Amino acid sequence: MKMAFVVYYEHVDAQVMNILKSLGIDYYTRWKNLKGKGRGTEPHIGVGTYTRMNFALMIAFEDEAPLAALIAALTAANEKARRPDERIRLFQMPLDRIV
Repeated sequence: MKMAFVVYYEHVDAQVMNILKSLGIDYYTRWKNLKGKGRGTEPHIGVGTYTRMNFALMIAFEDEAPLAALIAALTAANEKARRPDERIRLFQMPLDRIV
């Protein structure tokens, strides 16, 4: 089992949600209005000249096939990103248990 955290700029939220829908991934925990700064991007902190924010998803995968499909879809989406801020990040880690 694996856990994935998907972090992205609020502007691409509809794109991310469409990717999940197209893959049949209808299970996740979603956070909006997160502050942060990625490597090579502008800060997304919601104030001053940096009014943008980030969103994040936590997705538990019991089967690795949907995770592999999500990674492939996000990789394809990132190839079309015009700016580093529009790239969608996925952080993967082991998941020991779901209760």
